[in-house]
Amino acid sequence: MTAKAKVLLTRGLFPEAEALFERDFDLEIGHRERMLTHEELRQKVKGKDAVITMVADTVDEAFLEFAPGLKIIANYAVGYNNIDVSACVRRGIPVLHTPDVLTNATADAAFALLLGVARRIVEAHAYVTQGEFTAWKPDLLLGQELAGKKVGIVGMGRIGQAFARRCAGFGLTILYHSRTRLPEETEKALQARYVPFETLLKEADFISLHVPLTPETRHLINEENLRLLKPNAILINTSRGPVVDEAALIACLEERRIWGAGLDVYENEPYVPDALRKLDNCLLLPHIGSATREARLMMARLLYDGLSAFFSGRVPKNLVPEWKAHTDKLFKDDM
Repeated sequence: MTAKAKVLLTRGLFPEAEALFERDFDLEIGHRERMLTHEELRQKVKGKDAVITMVADTVDEAFLEFAPGLKIIANYAVGYNNIDVSACVRRGIPVLHTPDVLTNATADAAFALLLGVARRIVEAHAYVTQGEFTAWKPDLLLGQELAGKKVGIVGMGRIGQAFARRCAGFGLTILYHSRTRLPEETEKALQARYVPFETLLKEADFISLHVPLTPETRHLINEENLRLLKPNAILINTSRGPVVDEAALIACLEERRIWGAGLDVYENEPYVPDALRKLDNCLLLPHIGSATREARLMMARLLYDGLSAFFSGRVPKNLVPEWKAHTDKLFKDDM
């Protein structure tokens, strides 16, 4: 790279991650403490060669019109439903994301939610810290054991498979449903059995969602499907909020039709409905599925490597799948 490319990082990360980009790019940080508003984002992207976006940043036609010189977008997430990739392809603007590096962190978070809800960990912590623990009781905060139960995994990509391995270690029987069935040898290695979606909902004691947000998966878990779950069922979502019909889930939990839920993502982030926050059978996290220092630094490094490759005239390895068929559009005469 000769002249440093001008890069907008829409929100501050942390020193080690920012240092990667500051070394080789002319970096501007949009804001350190909050997300930029749509208007702020549009103004700051003017004149930039690249933008590093967060999952809450909407990149659509209106955004792209404000950045006629934009050459590449790097999304600081594995999912990229916040970006109109088709519009980017039409304009010849490649899109990067961070696949493969969030697997263990997100699988850990999903399993932590499952354990937390099943054993009522947060309730127990509050019970002690609020001074209510005065004596041992046989029926105090009774939970559910995991061993011997069935877990249903919806979406058996890398994160789903990592979650399955954790479940196997705790003696759970593993059912799964996915758009593409795994090879037989992979199923055997994971001790996982493929079943139809409706069968999974009816038979599983615990259900964990690991699907991308697409038109087909939006409200995949809705009122009708929630009624198929067992009374002792626990629903875990670390994928994307709109995969679950939040209003339907709230009603289900309020009526105690299932045991509980563990959520790391929400339908209209960062908004979390009061009704959801008041429930004692729902464990809530602030979208921290990938929030380990190791994972978040690897995410930054992956985007840095992709941007460095692009501005050096090489094809980045972490293009979103929709872009891989259009690599002929990557390098133009005016770059």
